[in-house]
Amino acid sequence: MPHIYHNMRRFGFSLLRHISSLPSSFTVPSGTRTCCLRQRVFTGSHTCYQSTIPGPSCQHKRGVSTALGSHIQDLSGPEQRLLDKLYEGLIGGQRASLAESITLVETQHPRKKELAQVLLQRVLAYRREQESRNGGKPVAFRVGAGKSTFIEVVGKMLTGRGHKVSVLAVDPSSCTTGGSLMGDKTRMTELSRDMNAFIRPSPASGTLGGVTRTTNEAIVLCEGAGYDIVLVETVGVGQSEFAVADMVDMFVLLIPPAGGDELQGIKRGIIERADLVVVTKSDGDLVVPARRIQTEYTSALKLLRRQSKSWNPKVVRASSLTIEGIAEVWAKIESYRDVMLACGELRGRRRAQQKVWMWTLIQENALCHFQNHPSVREALPHLEERVTKGAISPGLAADLLLKAFSSSPPQ
Repeated sequence: MPHIYHNMRRFGFSLLRHISSLPSSFTVPSGTRTCCLRQRVFTGSHTCYQSTIPGPSCQHKRGVSTALGSHIQDLSGPEQRLLDKLYEGLIGGQRASLAESITLVETQHPRKKELAQVLLQRVLAYRREQESRNGGKPVAFRVGAGKSTFIEVVGKMLTGRGHKVSVLAVDPSSCTTGGSLMGDKTRMTELSRDMNAFIRPSPASGTLGGVTRTTNEAIVLCEGAGYDIVLVETVGVGQSEFAVADMVDMFVLLIPPAGGDELQGIKRGIIERADLVVVTKSDGDLVVPARRIQTEYTSALKLLRRQSKSWNPKVVRASSLTIEGIAEVWAKIESYRDVMLACGELRGRRRAQQKVWMWTLIQENALCHFQNHPSVREALPHLEERVTKGAISPGLAADLLLKAFSSSPPQ
């Protein structure tokens, strides 16, 4: 892994050397209230403070240079009007604008991806202003958990208490058709009709990195739209669990009461990331095994490495059918939030996550850039054939491809 990470960092730096971009700015429309926030801009070997990001609160009307000044070409009139419409609708709490904004950040179209980043920068500035007014505390709380039945019950309870809840599903896609598999809106029928809830699946389209970028950016948009609770639904097993754990404030692992020791053993790595373990389906004939699993996991968690110095993971039981234990689950979540905010770990966790995802996205995009490099594309078929025949080692082939990539500029 260190060798791979080192190579991917090389890809990233090489990618940055090859990319050239044009300076630009966009104009804040008449009547828009903005404030200028200083933003660091990296220019080659040094950092300069030269651009500002539009956001709410100040009373001036003038052209504003953005942090994207060296990343995006000048906005056309229709593009500016689209972004203004989406931004105003989004911070106004319009669900249609939120849905359209998330669609924009999901796009693979190069120009629309640039527009999405302009919109995100404006929403980030707006969110920072809100957090400043909130004493520096986050305006929303992010929870990762699996299973649509559990999410729906918790979501309905929270909207009943006056919260605005958004559900973002890390939804795998079919490798055959590309279609989404989870179909959350069809399974969360009551919550999908709730006007204080917003449900949005994010199809992976073949790459976990793609869906996690979309989900990360959708979280920002949901918070900008006024949703104070963001629930990120996971598939329940696999790599997506680890991905979601790196984008939320609290990761809740759901464990069914039935299942062999072998199956539970597979989940050890995931359990180590959990801040709360919920034994589900604790009703009827499953109450007794649910209690046994709760006892076993409570003992097991004491032996695992703690992620936080201030919080000991808890194990609770709940039933989405009878609603028993759901209120207790949320009480534990609120307790975690209060503890982590008080000790400052919550904000530290978010900062660390942002850095993790920055490098994850650099690696993903750098790999794509590497694969599309003319010298690599020319040498790849021959080297792949030699590797599969055992003529050369995979390590040597990788070194040769990296050398081809770094020794010649793209055409």
